[in-house]
Order: sequence, then structure tokens, then C-alpha cells
Amino acid sequence: MPSEKFLKNLTEPSKWGERVYTTDDFNYPNEFNSAVELLKVGLGIDNGEKIAIHFGDQTYSYNQVEAESNRWGNFFKKLGVKPEDRVILRMLNNPDYVFMWLGLLKIGGVAVATMPLLRAKELSYIAEDSEARFVITSENLLAEVENCKGKMPTVERICSIGNTGEFAFEDELNTCSTELDFHLTKRDDVALIGYTSGSTGNSKGTVHFHEDVLVIADGYAKNILKPTPEDVFGGHPTLAFTFGLGALLVFPFRFGASTVLLEKFTPEVMLDLLQNYGVTISFCAPTAYNAMMKLNAESPHNLSKLRIGVSAGETLPAVTFDSFKRVFGVELLDGIGATEMLHIFITNYPGEAKPGSTGKVVPGYQAKVVNENFEQQPAGEPGVLLVKGPTGCRYWKKPERQAGYVYDGWNTPGDIFSQDEEGYFYYHCRNDDLIISSGYNIAGPEVENSLLAHDAVKESGVIGKPDKNRGQIVKAYVVLNEGFSPSEEMVLELQEQVKNYLAPYKYPREIEFVSELPRTETGKVKRFILRKKSTE
Repeated sequence: MPSEKFLKNLTEPSKWGERVYTTDDFNYPNEFNSAVELLKVGLGIDNGEKIAIHFGDQTYSYNQVEAESNRWGNFFKKLGVKPEDRVILRMLNNPDYVFMWLGLLKIGGVAVATMPLLRAKELSYIAEDSEARFVITSENLLAEVENCKGKMPTVERICSIGNTGEFAFEDELNTCSTELDFHLTKRDDVALIGYTSGSTGNSKGTVHFHEDVLVIADGYAKNILKPTPEDVFGGHPTLAFTFGLGALLVFPFRFGASTVLLEKFTPEVMLDLLQNYGVTISFCAPTAYNAMMKLNAESPHNLSKLRIGVSAGETLPAVTFDSFKRVFGVELLDGIGATEMLHIFITNYPGEAKPGSTGKVVPGYQAKVVNENFEQQPAGEPGVLLVKGPTGCRYWKKPERQAGYVYDGWNTPGDIFSQDEEGYFYYHCRNDDLIISSGYNIAGPEVENSLLAHDAVKESGVIGKPDKNRGQIVKAYVVLNEGFSPSEEMVLELQEQVKNYLAPYKYPREIEFVSELPRTETGKVKRFILRKKSTE
């Protein structure tokens, strides 16, 4: 359990999401260090010489990861980092990030990772909110940190990899030993504070324990992905996003597999990565899978080693699932997770995936769909999703948000779902994205999916626009594929497309063509920006 000083920034434990353990996968001792545990399997293969990381033409064995993370642990100790001290990590996906993250957890520090694209205003908010003592950044991401000077009151020192000026520190790091006396943390000691992507507004800090780090591997990864040491994990989500942290660090290391790290994503680079490294398990957003299929049609790639594709960030359209399976013979597994829950808690299972469905609960979790009175809905009826399991929401310094997220021990991620008689869950929309037009409830994502089935549509974002007669009308922001142009005829064609797929009252009465959609760094459409834009 966190110290009393730390707990002052959390609501009382009785108001956290109830933790339930319904499988034997989570029988951990009371004391262990998750960073140490993550490396044990790999260190036991080929005397630790098993490849842990691929990065460009470089490789790093588990022995090297152990040594370099120990070096970082000793450097953090030299800085004066104590257990529960928060340290901001601002890096692209590269080996140094892995080393420092593991090293920080090994000494009991708390990792506060920040998305590379965040600007000074957002960074200074996180630094002040988390009360971080130190910032570790790369030289290419230093500028925005420098712009935070004077706005991070608790930060004592900024260290920048590759810097030769006032932020230089690597000479100190290189003198540190690769032998480390790690801190024996308790299962409920804090490992990280993950900040939400901000798709609905201001970012919120979510607190996760050392136990949680292992739970997401031993629950979702073990039971759904079934990794072996022969697997190669690859994808584009940033390690600063809890989805990416699980996908590209926690999961492969827990099972002695390898991970391929990519600093900057383009569909071309990602497709080459999947082919050239023989990636067996990929993690991408639906838009990335669509882009890679388009590129593959022009320049075929061999993805014969790929056995599972995991999709997250936005709901996976059925048309994308069907197309990817037809092109590559691989199922894309849609799933839903939340920073508050650390990772995925509902997912499709290999060989059992239903196109258009989010899937079933991950072993260890429970979920149900309820109405406004928190009564369970009949099969097929949409309502609010509730979930609980071995992880749960603990907001940092946000008691009012905590009260709104947890109800009677159940976590409420804020999504509208339905569940069929076979136990499959179907995503409709965010609770605050539900469009109510002339008394009809309309889920924006189902309109988006109908639009995406048209050859002209590359992306779409659908919101409710205020209307004095109907309350709201459905408005669609559409990005067209190359070769198609905006026109009144295209508007009418897309409106008819939706009418042919869905009940006619759901069609977008307004369509605006745009060059791109506003997205978070994790790939989620910022619909709150679209709603604001619609009223300007």
C-alpha cells in the first residue's frame, strides 16, 4: 500500500474500483519488484543472451537490458531519487527509454511518462500535478521542456540524453555500476502514474501498482496472445501510452520474447518493420492497418510470420477486420482498455473474433451493461458499460473524478455498449458522444463505420451539432481518399450510403470535408474539438 504521504493525493481505498481475483493467474507474493520480475524469463534463456530488443540494425540481449537498467537505477539513486519519487520520462520509443523505465522501477521510483507530442503547457501541468522531482528527456524533445522553466515548481533537475550543455549528464550515467541492489517493493506499491490522452479534455493522472504491471501480462497477454519466447512484438503506439507500454515492453519481457522499437511511425516504415523483423504480434490503430493495406496493394509485403494483430485506440470497423483478414490471412483483435484500468479488459479471442464486436471479457474481469438506474440491460439493448477485475481506477488528486468513475465498486469507463446472448460486447459510442436528435439516440461510431464502407472515405468523425428544432443533428467530418473530390454530389452520395446501411434518421444532415481529423497521440479522434468547431 502506498505511504500515508502518497495516499493523501488519492481518495480513500474504499472508493477505488473493487479489485476481484477470479483466476489463479494473479497469486503473487506480498513483496516483489515488477521490473525485476519482467526480466526473469529472458535472463534464463541462453544464459541471458536471448535478444530482447531490436532497434534499427542494433540488438540488445536480456543481459544487456539487465545491465543498462541497473546502471540507470544507480544513476537515479545518485540523483537522490527515493521510493515513491516521481520522475518524468520524455522519450521516443528506443532502448534508452526501456532501460530508464526499468531502472526507475527497480529502485522504487514512480514513472511518469509523457507523450512526445505534448507541448509546454501540457508538460508543465503534468510536472506540477505529479510533483515530479526530475525530468529525463532526449535532446530532440528538450525544447518543450525548456519552455516549461519556471512552471515546474518541484523539478530539481532536467537531464537530456545527447545534450552537451547545461542538461548534460551522460558522463555521470556512464560511471554508474551495472550491479544494483534493487528495492523490494510490495505488490501495492506505486509503479507509475499514467496520464490519460486527453481525448475528452484535460489529462488525468491514474495510479498503478507493481502488481498491476504483472496483471496485464498474466491476464490479457497470457490468455489471449499466448506469447512464447519465439514471438516478436512490434507496433507504433508510444511507450508513454499504457497500451504501448504493455504491448512493447511488459508483454514481450514477461514471456522472454523480443520487441521491435520504432521511434517515428509512418505506414511505410511500419509495413517494412512487420516484414523485415518477422513480427508475429502487432499493435496498431485501425487507421494504421487501413493505410498499410493500401500500401501493400501497391507494393506487396510478406507478413507470413504475423499471427495476431491487435487493434486499439478507436473501435475497429468490420470492413477493416474483413479486409485485413482477406489480404494477410490474419485476424485483427479489437479490444477496449483504459488508462484508468491500465490495459485491455474486453477483447476478441483468436479464432473466435466477430467482425464489428469488441469481444468478450479478459479472464479475471467482469463486465455488464446497465441502464440509467444501474439495472442490467437485456441482451442487445445498449447501456453504460461497467467493469471490474484485478485492476481499477485510482485517480491522482481528482476526488470528484474518482466519485464519477467508480459506482459501487464498478469502474465506469464512460462507454455505451450492448451485449449479445453469446457474451460478445458491441461498442456504440462514448457516453458523452451519444447524439440525441428528435428524441432518437444515435451512436456516432456506427455512422462513421457506414461512411467508411464507401470507397471515397478515408476517415470520418461524427458528432452531434446543436439544432434548435431537433436538439442535435448528425454532422460528419470526412477525409476523402485520393482521387475523390468534395462536391454536393459526394455529400448526397454519402448520405444515401448511410441511409442504406442504417435507419434513415441516423444519416448525417451535414457533411464537411476536411484534410485531417484532430487526434490524440494515441489515435483517438478529439470529438470535443469537432463539437466546438461545429458551433463556430
